[in-house]
Amino acid sequence: MRATVWTINLADNQSNPGTADTDAQSGKSEPTPKDAPAAKAKPKAKPKPAAKPKAEAKPKSAPKPAAAAAQPVYAPARTASAKPRHWLLLISFLLCVGAPLCVTATYLWTRAVDQYTSSLGFTVRREEAPSAVDILGGLTNLSSTSSSDSDILYEYIQSQELVERVDARLDLRAQYTRHYPIDPIFTLARDSSIEDLVAYWQKMVLISYAPGTGLIEVKVKAFTAEEAHDIAEVIFEESSRMINQLSAIAREDAMRYAREELEVSVEQLKVARQAMTAFRSRTQIVDPSADIQLQMGLLNTLQQQLGTELINYDLLLTSVQEGDPRLQQSQQRINAIRDRVRQERDKFGGGASDSGGADYATLVADFERLSVDREFAEQKYKGALQNYDIAQAEAQRQSRYLAAYLNPTRAQSPEYPRRLLLFGLTALFLLIAWSTLGLILYSLRDRR
Repeated sequence: MRATVWTINLADNQSNPGTADTDAQSGKSEPTPKDAPAAKAKPKAKPKPAAKPKAEAKPKSAPKPAAAAAQPVYAPARTASAKPRHWLLLISFLLCVGAPLCVTATYLWTRAVDQYTSSLGFTVRREEAPSAVDILGGLTNLSSTSSSDSDILYEYIQSQELVERVDARLDLRAQYTRHYPIDPIFTLARDSSIEDLVAYWQKMVLISYAPGTGLIEVKVKAFTAEEAHDIAEVIFEESSRMINQLSAIAREDAMRYAREELEVSVEQLKVARQAMTAFRSRTQIVDPSADIQLQMGLLNTLQQQLGTELINYDLLLTSVQEGDPRLQQSQQRINAIRDRVRQERDKFGGGASDSGGADYATLVADFERLSVDREFAEQKYKGALQNYDIAQAEAQRQSRYLAAYLNPTRAQSPEYPRRLLLFGLTALFLLIAWSTLGLILYSLRDRR
């Protein structure tokens, strides 16, 4: 009962702190019942004579309030208790976080099939044998890395062509769909298309490529260690075949222009030689210059004979009479020699020759034209043949090949799926989603 009264007084003091402070400052208090009889028992004193008035006293300053009265005292807090919204929050945590985590853990540790890995590392090398100029100048470059070929190979490993080749050799669909009834998440569906197979291949074959160095590392995942090792070996073989094909294409491109030029020069040389053969067959002259020299020799001989006969004729005129038969015979020889000289000279001019009715000037012009064409074709053929030999030598000096710095490995224990990592990421994302949703709901509740 006293505690109740104290609490009521304390509440009154808290509600009217000014009144309590005023009473404390004035120092007055109401008389209690015990003090009343004592006051009545005392006799009244005689009145004293009036004293002289004293000087008026200075007013006293009001006393300062106590420090304890300035601080209010509050009632104790009530005991906290669970409310329906708290139970709803707990139930939502169990449904949104606890139940999915239980399902995820059950699937990962009871149904997810183990996956083994096989690692493979290689790079594309280009060997160039030094030429004579490089040896003399000391500019040898025995080996270099082809980054462009590595880029092509990086894309080829992920291509549909390689997937089809590996599927034809190892039956990838049977390997990837064998555990589908048990593990439908980490395996391939049985009725999947080639696009689905390529997409699943890119998940099962992880490629690490450094463009600066040209090194390619491939990690192959499969459901057994032997299957992973076999797939890695097939990838290396198909990649080697691809690089050899690229090398052959580069060699063919380097020799194609030289070969085309050589073929054109050969055709031109054939045409020039055929034209020369036709000319010789038509004119019955192998070399008109040699034939002209023969004709010039014949003409010189006729000129000498004509001079000799003229001298003999003059001698006969001085020694015999005019009707002498020897003069007539000499004159006949002179006329015959002159006719022959004229005929031979006509062959070099506009007259017809014995070779197809054309004069020697035309024959020589045709022969020179054909000779120039043949010589030009021969020179072009020699240059084209030399260029072809050089291109062939350059193509043989350059070669590409696939150098493996890490042969396909064989795993002894499964590495995938990474159950703890997947379980931790699932728990993290579920907790973030549930916390975000709870904060949103509480913020909407506070706005009401």
